[in-house]
Amino acid sequence: MSSRVISVSIAIALALPGTALAQRATDLDGVLVTATRTPIAIEDSLLPAQVIDRTEIDRSQATSLPDLLRGRAGIDLASTGGMGQQTSLFMRGTNSGHVLVLIDGIRVGSATTGAAALNDLPIGQVERIEIVRGSRSSLYGSEAIGGVIQIFTTRGHQGFEQNYQIGAGRHGLREASAGFSNHGERGWIAVQGAYQKTDGINACHGTAAGWGTGCYVDEPDRDGYRNVSVSVRGGADLTETLAVEGHFLNADTFHEYDGDIYAGNESNGVQRLFGGKLDWTPSERIHLALQIGRSNDGLDSYLTDPSGSPRSFVSRFDTRRDTASLQGDFTLAENQLLSVGADWQNDRVTSSTAYDESERDNTGVFAEYQARFGAHQLQLSVRNDDNEQFGNHTTGSVGWGMLLGNGFKLNASYGTGFKAPTFNDLYYPYYGNLDLDPEQSRSLNIGVAQYLDRWNWSLNLYETRIDDLIAYDGAIWLPNNIEKARIRGAELTLSTSLAGFDISAQFSHTDPRNRSRSSLNHDNWLPRRARDTGRIDIDRGFGAWRFGITGNAAGHRYDDAANTVRLGGYATLDLRAEYAITPEWSVQVRVTNVFDREYETVAWYNQPDREYGINLRYRAKAE
Repeated sequence: MSSRVISVSIAIALALPGTALAQRATDLDGVLVTATRTPIAIEDSLLPAQVIDRTEIDRSQATSLPDLLRGRAGIDLASTGGMGQQTSLFMRGTNSGHVLVLIDGIRVGSATTGAAALNDLPIGQVERIEIVRGSRSSLYGSEAIGGVIQIFTTRGHQGFEQNYQIGAGRHGLREASAGFSNHGERGWIAVQGAYQKTDGINACHGTAAGWGTGCYVDEPDRDGYRNVSVSVRGGADLTETLAVEGHFLNADTFHEYDGDIYAGNESNGVQRLFGGKLDWTPSERIHLALQIGRSNDGLDSYLTDPSGSPRSFVSRFDTRRDTASLQGDFTLAENQLLSVGADWQNDRVTSSTAYDESERDNTGVFAEYQARFGAHQLQLSVRNDDNEQFGNHTTGSVGWGMLLGNGFKLNASYGTGFKAPTFNDLYYPYYGNLDLDPEQSRSLNIGVAQYLDRWNWSLNLYETRIDDLIAYDGAIWLPNNIEKARIRGAELTLSTSLAGFDISAQFSHTDPRNRSRSSLNHDNWLPRRARDTGRIDIDRGFGAWRFGITGNAAGHRYDDAANTVRLGGYATLDLRAEYAITPEWSVQVRVTNVFDREYETVAWYNQPDREYGINLRYRAKAE
């Protein structure tokens, strides 16, 4: 499939009045689509999952996607500074490139680094986030070893809605957003814009005084950030059985960071995504969906001399990902569903740095069977990916669940996964290693949960074994395959409403180990992962007032594979309050890191100190 065909098809889809969401059932409370590529009740997922909706996002007063995700079950973050700085997400102890990120069903991320720029994805455009923990390669292919995060952009609800927000905070934070949505009987449209700017903090306190001192430069200045974003989604039911949707997201960013003549110290970036989807439901037993999309991850770096010399160009990295998928869901009998489909993906790199190869394709075909027999639930899936560079890889999974009464459920799942090396892993000059093999994994999860009207809890135990894990090897100064890695862990989640308090608690333990006996780092922790993390959110309303508290904690971690650079654990406390002036207008205030805790998640890189902010919000729906 040529890029011209894809571009024309997307343009046609966007020109149409649009359609429902990638899976329209996501408008319903308690519905999850990411775990199986079909709508299911969240308690029916055989892998642990959670949903964060817009109400929770607004209530948390998070100013970025990393802030919103920090401390949640199975998730650990490592950041090179404050807002907008590079952030790596480790899910269940796997690499940052082992988490597949989708936006409205479209794969996003950099083909060079292998990870999505979570720090640049604007939270103001997000309506809903689904997080699935555990291997999903048997449905999605490469990158889904640790799990999948799917972000749904603003869609709105029935009728006409509008919203405005303006805010300010410490370190020169300024932010504003506005949008509207209009849903009629057959068509709908949603438009949202957002602006965010901060003077930032000094990202790095390393110096140029020797090897291994952080960013290797001495720039004790503030490192600011700016993000200007817009999203547009629209859709229509063309007939009783045919629906179409188009969507567009663009975020233009500006970063300041501590760098040198090789890496620069400023950058202009872009995160752009557009796509379209056709849904056809000819009968109650058949549903077909065709989706096409393109995502871009671009970054131009520059060097600005504090003495006032002209800004000079350093480098450009622009990766483009074209995707297309066709999926059919067939109801075989009551409580039995068969899904079959095919995915196509083309990654292309355009850069001022010369790569020996700059493009590759991947084609995957998959099948999934879901069934319920009395108290028992079964899920089977298998997938084959034909990668242009690394040939065929077959992955599979099996899941089983059993209802035990009184809301209790027992589940177990096993899945295999793989991930192809990135373009940086293979071809980056003086760094790439052409001898790398794809990573392959095996994951087991056993869980027990209880779902009741006013509270629910879950406990999951897991183990993931990864062969040929790709990591930097200091012995050869290149990325290399670690023969074996083993990750074991446990996650406990609890949510309840008690005496008017809404309480959510999440605790995670992971033991990520290098298990290669031939390695000098045998039995060491994999770098930058904390073994223990936790988060607790408590909220309570009193008339027009609402108060909340969030506690985050993480144990110590090591910054290097040799486990010689130890970063201490930390705990932070955030406070927030909201007052409803009218049903439409409200004011929010927050203080984060109340006790001004100093800590690092990457050696030599500062994390934000005590910060505060205020927001004025308006949200109204026409009668």
